[in-house]
Parts: sequence; structure tokens; C-alpha cells
Amino acid sequence: MIKGFATGAGTRSYAKKHSSLHYGELNGTELLVSQVGFGCYRLDPTMAEHENSLRKALLSGVNLIDTSSNYGDGGSEELVGTVLKELIGSEEISRDSVLVVSKVGYLQGRNYGLSQERKGQGRPFVDLVLYADGLEHCIHPEFIKDQLTRSLDRLKLETLDFYLLHNPEYYLSWANKTGVPIEEARQEYYNRIEQAFQHLETEVGRGRVRFYGISSNTFPSPASDPEFTSLEKVWEIAESISAENHFRLIQLPMNLLETGGITEKNQEEGQSVLEFASQKKLGVLINRPLNAIADNRLFRLAEVKAAQGASDKEIIELIDRLIYSEEMLKNKILPKFDLATSMQLQVIEQIATGAVLKQHWQSFGTYERWQELQEYYFLPRVKGVFQFLKQQGKFSEEISLWVNSHLEKLEVLLEAVGSSYREEAAKRCGQIKDQLSSVDTDWSEAVTLSQMAIRALRSTAGISTVLVGMRREAYVEDVIEELAKPVENRERADSWDKLAKMIGLNTL
Repeated sequence: MIKGFATGAGTRSYAKKHSSLHYGELNGTELLVSQVGFGCYRLDPTMAEHENSLRKALLSGVNLIDTSSNYGDGGSEELVGTVLKELIGSEEISRDSVLVVSKVGYLQGRNYGLSQERKGQGRPFVDLVLYADGLEHCIHPEFIKDQLTRSLDRLKLETLDFYLLHNPEYYLSWANKTGVPIEEARQEYYNRIEQAFQHLETEVGRGRVRFYGISSNTFPSPASDPEFTSLEKVWEIAESISAENHFRLIQLPMNLLETGGITEKNQEEGQSVLEFASQKKLGVLINRPLNAIADNRLFRLAEVKAAQGASDKEIIELIDRLIYSEEMLKNKILPKFDLATSMQLQVIEQIATGAVLKQHWQSFGTYERWQELQEYYFLPRVKGVFQFLKQQGKFSEEISLWVNSHLEKLEVLLEAVGSSYREEAAKRCGQIKDQLSSVDTDWSEAVTLSQMAIRALRSTAGISTVLVGMRREAYVEDVIEELAKPVENRERADSWDKLAKMIGLNTL
């Protein structure tokens, strides 16, 4: 296990080593933190590129890692632990220079299986929120204690720098759906947070956690929202436990389209959550800086280059080619394997991309939605079939040729469909950049849209670190290029107010 934790001296030494980049003190601690942190959502321990990107980020000047027990069903924490052990073991970085943040609350995957097992034994987790099939939530001390042990083991750490309750508002969502009166639900909600904080103070005393906090998507929500989490109320809870409490960090979504963190005055004294956090010297992590959700649609705040799109006729022809190749699998390839009829049908269903695209290729909405579908639905399903066939043996030259040919046809088709969405995305990208330039002159000096989106946040007083999912080395390079550029960190409420009024869905 890796001993130690982040310290003021260690982080200052790290910042000095990377003096071309910009750091700030995490409010309420003596820790210096890079203005951009490595967000580990969707980090896959089986992907060498993801591991290389994390390694590159840590060696390039990024010294905050944000993960969670449910990211990759624990795989994200495992990857972080592997990289930290390697780099600390080789003395390329030191444990006292890096801040590691993880979170607790979700029961999915292995945790959901654990929950069902405990129910079968007659000892379910206490205060379990039965949110949906395959998804539960819990912040009871018993669950926190169990999960912290597992997280530390995966991370290979003796001490976690920050441990956050992960979206505790799931209780409020459940209560709202099941008809619990809002005042009753809120009282129970904050009671549960108080109980969790009391336990986290004991974990600080044990040396397993240095500081704690909350990551909530509803910190920026209107106070009237049934799922709203009041930072003011959370602060009062921490203070009531002890004037020497270790509540030091919050995390919330904020980006160019979702500005509530600074524009929504939802605290009782008329402050925004960012203003209140700054007043109380709380650290603030911003998530989803480049993935905005507006009008139930996902918008990627990153550069999209316009390209001549394929015509409808060309796309239909490419779809028909893919369907023909899928028929070859059904009629010529699968019969060569000794598979039950039911298994053959599963393989055929799994690879049937052509028919789906023929019916729906024009109805995916946005370029970002299309990218998600091809990365997390179409490609994994087809590659899963390839992997399955390899495991069956009898992988002849004929089958290898079909696999290579089919993959080529699929990639050409996916690129063609993407081109039909890219033109609109490129136009929207240009509009946002133009609008940003007129809002704040400091923001206009960034080159790419992703750099502008990051700059708007890192230049805003009260924001400690912007979390970016840098799963590719090119993303790390883009971030490091931006962090090397000076920009004043100051109060920018007027700029965000102007932006909120200027950028509406009618301009997207």
C-alpha cells in the first residue's frame, strides 16, 4: 500500500517543478492544485491509451485525480492505483504531491450484486435507496465504511485525500417519485448527510481520509427544485458537528451552457453556490466542463471541423454493403462453427448494425449523441462478436478476411454517418466561440473551443479545479497547452450573467 497523503510542501514542490503551468491553493487547505484535474469517468483499465494518458497528465503537471467507486465498476480506481504505484515507485512523482479524490454512494455492478447478496442473508445495507432495477444508492455509515476499505484497496492507498458523498440527492429523487412530502424528504435527506459526516470525521481520525465533501448535480439547481441540495444547509451540518470539522470540498457541474453554479442565486442570503463556497473557503471542483446538457440533449464543447458530408444516397449504399456483409456472417461464416441455434441467433442480433442504421441514421439528434452511440454501442457490439468468434477456434483465413473486410465497411459507414452531423456541430462551435469572444476578452484569447470552455472556468474566482476526462494523450496536450497560458483568476459574475443571457437553445 502507498503510504502518505498530499501535503502543502509536496504540492508546492510539484508546482515549482512545473512552473510553466498555473496552480492555486485549494480553499481550506494548504494544498496547491493544478487548475485542471484528471477526471476518471469512463476510464477503462483495459485500455492502454487511458493508462498512458493518466501517466502523461501526472508527469506533465496535473496533480489532482478525481475518481469514484462506481466508475468502471471499480476499474477506474484500479487503473489509478496501478499508475500511482508505478510512478511513485519509480520516484517520478511523490505521494505528497498528488491529490486523490474518490466518491461513495452508488450500488451498481459488483456493488449491486453485493447488496442483493446481503439482502438474501437478511442483512441489507441500512437506509438503502431502491432507485431502479440494477441501481441503488446509500450513504449510511456502514456502507461508507465498507466502500472506503474497497476503494483504498483498489487505489493501493493507505490514505485518501478527499472522500465525497456521490450524488446523495438520489434520495430526494426517489422521495419525489414516491410521493414523500418535500419538507419531510428534505429533513430526512439532511439527517442522512449529518450521519454520513459524523462517520467521515471518524475516518479522518483513523487516518483513512484527510478531508471529505459532497459531489452533487443539484448544488446549482433552483431552491424550489425538489432535488435541490443546499450548500448553506450542508455547511451548517458540518459546523454543528465540530468547529474543527474536515468538510472542505464540493463538486458540481458547470459549463458554458449550464451556468447555474454562478448565475442561480439559490442560497438563503441570495448568493450562488459558488459565491457561498468562496465565502466559506471551500474547495470547488467543476465536472462536465466540456459536456453540456441542455434541453435533454448533450452538447460537446470541443472543436469540430467542418467536412463535406456524404450524400444520403452514398450513406444508403454503404449501409446496404454492411447488411450484405452481415448476411455473409449468417449464411457462410456461422455454419462453420459448432454453435447452438440460440447462440447463432444471439450473434446475428448482436452484429445487426446495418438494419438499425438503415432505419435510424438520420434521427440521432446531435453529433455528440452520434459519437456516443458509435463508441459505446455500435463498435463494442461488433467487436464483441469478433472476440467471441476468435474464442471458438477454427479461425480460418476466410473468416479472418471477412472480419477485416467487415470492420473496414463498418468504419467507412460510421464516418459517413458522422459527417452528416458534423457540419451542424461545426457551425454551432463557431457560433459559441464568437459569442464567448464578445462576453469576456480574457476568454477570447484561447484557441480551441475546449480551451475557451476551460479558460472561462479556471479564470473564475472560487473555482479550484476543472475536471476534464483526458482519456487520450491528445486531450492531455490540449489541456497542458491551455494551462501554460496566463489568465487572471477573478470575480466574473457579470461575464457569466451576460453569457447566460446570450447563449440560449435558440442559438445552438
